[in-house]
Amino acid sequence: MSFNADDFRDLDPGERVLMGPGPSDVPGRVLQAMAAPCIGHLDPAFLSIMDETQGLLRYLFQTENALTIPVSGTGSAGMETCFVNLIEPGDEVVVCVNGVFGTRMCDIVTRVGGRLIRVDAQWGETIDPDAVSHAVKGKDPKLLAVVHAETSTGVLQPLEELSRIAKEAGALFLVDMVTSLAGLDVALDRMGIDAAYSGTQKCISCPPGLSPISFSPAALEVLNNRKTPVISWYLDMSMVSNYWGGERKYHHTAPINMVYGLREALRIIAEEGLEARFARHSVNHRALVAGLEAMGLSMLVAEGERLPMLNAVRIPEGADDLKVRRALLGDFGVEIGGGLGDLAGKIWRVGLMGHSSRRKNVFLFLSALETILKGQGVKVQPGALEAASSEYQSGD
Repeated sequence: MSFNADDFRDLDPGERVLMGPGPSDVPGRVLQAMAAPCIGHLDPAFLSIMDETQGLLRYLFQTENALTIPVSGTGSAGMETCFVNLIEPGDEVVVCVNGVFGTRMCDIVTRVGGRLIRVDAQWGETIDPDAVSHAVKGKDPKLLAVVHAETSTGVLQPLEELSRIAKEAGALFLVDMVTSLAGLDVALDRMGIDAAYSGTQKCISCPPGLSPISFSPAALEVLNNRKTPVISWYLDMSMVSNYWGGERKYHHTAPINMVYGLREALRIIAEEGLEARFARHSVNHRALVAGLEAMGLSMLVAEGERLPMLNAVRIPEGADDLKVRRALLGDFGVEIGGGLGDLAGKIWRVGLMGHSSRRKNVFLFLSALETILKGQGVKVQPGALEAASSEYQSGD
């Protein structure tokens, strides 16, 4: 096989405004941090960076949990980490399902030999706590798991009642925060959450590649008292925690430069402040929805149950899903997502995550969408930008 290096052009994917379900736009400071020299994963300088990163993650998770680290892998690795460390064959596990990522949890539970107790809700709706209470009645669940921010539908799941149900049932409470962390208030200690995982590429606004996790003392007790080994060597927190803890015992080579990037992204979050960051996501969401509804479009999820960082918009009659998304990307450099599963071809998923959650992006998207829909002959009402502006004025 012949090979000519000149056949490969310089890498230049072009600029995008990332307004899909992830990844989100990455600040220049994060990219610059990732370009710092790569050093050894046991270098004293890197060990200090690890400590700082853990401290910043505890600030973001709002927890004192000792085992709070970034797992080397994307958000799905965090999901698998939590289940393989906390579940053993035969354990009863309650999983709440109202979208794609709840079904993924179920798949992992069955793969590790857990006894799945599944509680379903219509996609686009929240889980009914009464249905969960009924499901655990007479059972002995070890874990109750739920997706806080279902990226496939744009639903925000209230956690307080589910946390109470888990505690009353004697179960650990596991929460998927891949989309919500750094965009919504997710105070682990205050909310009684025993295990949580997220991803760096959404509201944290770091490239994909790490999955922050946190285990409570109760979760650590379950891990330390397992009767069987964790089935994944790579994701075995009983070993990985020794590398991130005081022993610094070698387990695997950490992705050095990704940790640089995460540390810088977390610094940016701390500089903004959690309350200010949550408020920014909220006002941009309200402005976007106001503009869309002024155009005559509607949202999939009922008001009060919507995510501020992932907006599920019903595709209007006469609009071509794929052509609209291609035009947004090709003509305006804006990326959004399509629907998944039963919602494919029925919704657009518009992200306002982290660095992408900005006023100028809201106006850009509304203007671009209006132009494209009109070009397809879709009837669009005027006043989208005015409605968004009005929401910003009331929010300010």
